[in-house]
Amino acid sequence: MNDSKRLEDLESQLAYLERGNQELGDVVYRQQQALDALAARVERLAEQLRAAMEQGPEHSAADEKPPHY
Repeated sequence: MNDSKRLEDLESQLAYLERGNQELGDVVYRQQQALDALAARVERLAEQLRAAMEQGPEHSAADEKPPHY
């Protein structure tokens, strides 16, 4: 195998690896965006839950219907 063919093969492999690296970077970026969005949503839901728990029950025992016999 001559040096020019070997160099060409190495350049081809490098280009392939650079492309794969870029694609993986894009995937990681999109996953991080999704994780950030989910973390923000979980935090909003936790705040809603805390607020609901602080308000107490929306009904009392007097509001409940008696069991049917």
